[in-house]
Amino acid sequence: MTVDLVGLIALSLAMGLAAWLAFMWSVKSGQYEDPEGPKYRMLEDEDEHEGPPGAGGPPPAPPGPPPPPRRP
Repeated sequence: MTVDLVGLIALSLAMGLAAWLAFMWSVKSGQYEDPEGPKYRMLEDEDEHEGPPGAGGPPPAPPGPPPPPRRP
């Protein structure tokens, strides 16, 4: 029983150390540099960043098929 308990304690300490190392790596790689930026970039108008028509980007989508005729 004590062997199981010691093994579980060692496993939990190893998992805690792994989580701490992953957190430190994410901080050093800049994951938390600008937490406010994405919500403002989402609200920006996309037309401001695009050039004049025909200056790149995907072509416009063709119109869809016409709706079926209505029955009286």
